Amino acid sequence: MSNWKAFPHDAAAFNYSRDDLWKHWERLHAGDQEPWPEDEASQDAWRAYHRGDFQNAVALGLKAETASGMNAANKAQSIYATYLVADEDEKKELFEEVVDRAEIATKEYPNSINAHYQHAYALGRYSQAISIAKALTQGLAGKCKASLDHTLALAPEHAEAHIALGAYHAEIIGKVGSMVGSLTYGVSKDACEAHYQRALELIPGSAIARIEYANGLLTIFGNKKIKDATALYEEAAESTPLDAMEKLDVEFAKSELSD
Repeated sequence: MSNWKAFPHDAAAFNYSRDDLWKHWERLHAGDQEPWPEDEASQDAWRAYHRGDFQNAVALGLKAETASGMNAANKAQSIYATYLVADEDEKKELFEEVVDRAEIATKEYPNSINAHYQHAYALGRYSQAISIAKALTQGLAGKCKASLDHTLALAPEHAEAHIALGAYHAEIIGKVGSMVGSLTYGVSKDACEAHYQRALELIPGSAIARIEYANGLLTIFGNKKIKDATALYEEAAESTPLDAMEKLDVEFAKSELSD
């Protein structure tokens, strides 16, 4: 594993001890419903993830050889690739690695909620990287949707899966239109907004739920929804982050408002 970029913000507030991680676990994982890991190796992987030490989180998570450790590794790599990697080839390679690991994890740990979710998340981001048109042609959309459906079957209140499903509907409608999207892929504008709204009900203070909702509105409606999207970005920018990923979310929202 080559040297990754360092987290570009002050992470002192996110350097949780094991005891502090336990105290804040429910809030930190309100979006992904990850169960508390009983083993210290997995806890250390998640501690590294939350403080933005993404490369170390991957190494520690894989070394733990547990479902939770694998989920920490996969989430760390995906968030790193999403926010901190500019090179498109490197980004795609990182997502492909997560897709492969998560697919194996779904078989080794079939009841692990986030084995299925991380498979879907990485597939979705990979699809965006290669273009939605190519992803549809290669059948990746169906695989992504199947993993998200499996996630929600295991954990109906998995807010991040609802966000991803909102994006699934939005991206397909944005590429092929409402009619073809409905007939061919079963997507709709109503379902898209319903998933985003459900996510906000589950994690009302979330920056990423607002960012993805705004992105979805712009993808489907364009400038017709610019005021609604801007309001969502503004709310996201005002959120108080509790970990490195949330800090990256907030800074992204701020960057969208400054463009």
